[in-house]
Amino acid sequence: MFSKESSHYLRRGVSASKDDVHSAIKNLDKGLFPKAFCKIVPDYLSGDEEFCLAMHADGAGTKSSLAFAYWRETGNVNVWKGIAWDALVMNIDDLLCIGATGPFLVSSTIGRNKRLIPGEIISRIIKGNEEFCQMMSQFGIEVHLTGGETADVGDLVRTIIVDSTVITRLKKSQVIDNGNIKPGLSIVGLSSFGQSTYEENYNSGIGSNGLTAARHDLFHSYLKDIYPQTYDPDLEPNLIYTGPYRLTDKLEGTPLDFGSAVLSPTRTYAPVIKAVLEACKSHIYGMVHCSGGGQTKILNFIENAHVIKDNLFDTPPLFKAIQKVAGLSWREMYTIYNMGHRMEIYCDPQVADLIVKISEEFNIEAKIIGRVEPSANGKKLTLITPTETLQYR
Repeated sequence: MFSKESSHYLRRGVSASKDDVHSAIKNLDKGLFPKAFCKIVPDYLSGDEEFCLAMHADGAGTKSSLAFAYWRETGNVNVWKGIAWDALVMNIDDLLCIGATGPFLVSSTIGRNKRLIPGEIISRIIKGNEEFCQMMSQFGIEVHLTGGETADVGDLVRTIIVDSTVITRLKKSQVIDNGNIKPGLSIVGLSSFGQSTYEENYNSGIGSNGLTAARHDLFHSYLKDIYPQTYDPDLEPNLIYTGPYRLTDKLEGTPLDFGSAVLSPTRTYAPVIKAVLEACKSHIYGMVHCSGGGQTKILNFIENAHVIKDNLFDTPPLFKAIQKVAGLSWREMYTIYNMGHRMEIYCDPQVADLIVKISEEFNIEAKIIGRVEPSANGKKLTLITPTETLQYR
């Protein structure tokens, strides 16, 4: 069963499971493919019965708050490029999971406190969006910027929040529906850490989930006094920046300091997934972007199946550091963070090795992390981790 989330996590105003949100939307129409990773609707724009539309909205979350502190501390304006990429990737990589590889249309929304965030930062975010689109075009993936909104909302936003909305169109016959995940399939995981051929720096693997917990659990209380804009002043004092690290302290086992490790841009798997779908799409039955919910995300999509992940990646250094200073159980760590791989592909066993090979061509480590077996009593997830065996329902 799922464990209750830690009181610290909830008292900071965040939740990995978002039970209240799921309850609020439970009666909404689930779209054409209810078990798909993203909601898919008819092509209302053209009326073409062969096509469908998917629109997704997400953003960098509280990562931008840490980017503000790191920028002020180091003068490194390039952290804002990473925030721009986070807001794009959290949408595009969700859409990859339904089999969409573009064209993608993007609308960006920025809310800033103008007293603290100058136009220079807005320009760097916009340039970051453009650079992402240019990089994707090298792999035959079209991402088009359609404008958006930059609002001065200092009464609401303490520093800045960066979001985007992405829409794509594809044939219904091309949709990958996670409702097809079934016993007998292999699971290939694509690592979230390291440095791919299209990344400029080593990536810690954290993505854009669990950032509120990570920054308060890792970083020293000096940030509380110097950058009061980076946290909710109504939080209990014992929940604000309780860790031992300064932003520029080195993260052992990586070339990064702690600040840049937590700010590692969310890795996109778009070039890999495009190549995988071109090679063996008919053998793929589901894809899961292990974002909110971490390694338990799959439970949102299966019914009578037992997912066993018994060959997980070694825990990356940043996640080890978070667990050590926060004192979180490993059970909870696997529900908050991706813990080493953030994309998983459910496929016929005969193509699993091919998918691994394609991923490694982009210098992204991949491996068969598990399998799907029958279940006589509903959905079940077993994680065999380096420290213990965890079960969830």
